[in-house]
Amino acid sequence: MVDASLVAILACPETHQPVHLADEATVAKLNAAIEAGTVKNRDGEAVGEKVQTGLIREDGAYLYPVRDDIPVMLIGEALPLADL
Repeated sequence: MVDASLVAILACPETHQPVHLADEATVAKLNAAIEAGTVKNRDGEAVGEKVQTGLIREDGAYLYPVRDDIPVMLIGEALPLADL
């Protein structure tokens, strides 16, 4: 789990908007789409690994995955949420 004090200081590297921890329903929808093979990251690469949790940009457009309790705050790794 990501420490709340860390989440409080993180921001989207593209827009500098704050981020917040994804809720379980969003993670479940995203993982269903990943399982269906319909998710590509911002770099256009197909995503095959389900996410345990993630950080959502304030506008709700993208989720930055958290892997092994480490937020992956790279623009190319962001996962679009618009089609969920």
